[in-house]
Amino acid sequence: MKEKCVCLLSGGMDSATLMYSLLVKYDVWPITIVYGQRHQKEVTAARNLCEAVSKEMVQHWKYVDLSVLRNLLPSSLTGRGDIPEGHYMEESMKTTVVPNRNMILLAVAGGYATGMTAKYLAYGPHQGDHEIYPDCRPDFVFSVTQTLRLGTGWNNDGVELITPFVHMTKADIAHLGEKLKVPYKLTWSCYKGQERPCGVCGTCVERTEAFLKADMTDPALTPEEWKKAVEYLNSVK
Repeated sequence: MKEKCVCLLSGGMDSATLMYSLLVKYDVWPITIVYGQRHQKEVTAARNLCEAVSKEMVQHWKYVDLSVLRNLLPSSLTGRGDIPEGHYMEESMKTTVVPNRNMILLAVAGGYATGMTAKYLAYGPHQGDHEIYPDCRPDFVFSVTQTLRLGTGWNNDGVELITPFVHMTKADIAHLGEKLKVPYKLTWSCYKGQERPCGVCGTCVERTEAFLKADMTDPALTPEEWKKAVEYLNSVK
């Protein structure tokens, strides 16, 4: 019998790949937590990803609405100012940091995992996040792993955090997803939440760069959109 594993599923390509990578070994229970971001596109993507796996996965999926956090966590992602455009290495991208977001999401998901007697909790920070996101750095991951175990058990037997991508690039993740047949067409990354991905916000640019480095095209984009996304990436490198 497989061990239960709660998986933070945002609906983006990293968390989608994470979920698919867990399926062989674990009984996966995805959880999507809204923290007050501008749009619901990722939530729809998360559900669609679960449906692509199985009806049982949809039944396992949990959606948690914490949109009230919008009033507490100032960020361009929660409506404070405009979404910056360009490469993630630019100083302006720091406005997309949502204060302590991952700690909050992990605390909620850790409590959920404990309540349902799941031994594991997985989330997908990767190497490229470290520059601007404090709660994606290896030091944070190490610390929160210890904190989660201590906060959910009595004899060092609390929930164990799984972070398999922390030393991988986003291109590495795309390669893995291709092998796992992750339906990237169903994922959503764009911060702007318009009808179609904008191709110019930080996460769109990072996503384009990852697929390019992995010698792939983005299945979520039309050929024309992909061409424009690549042209924009080359203009901001």
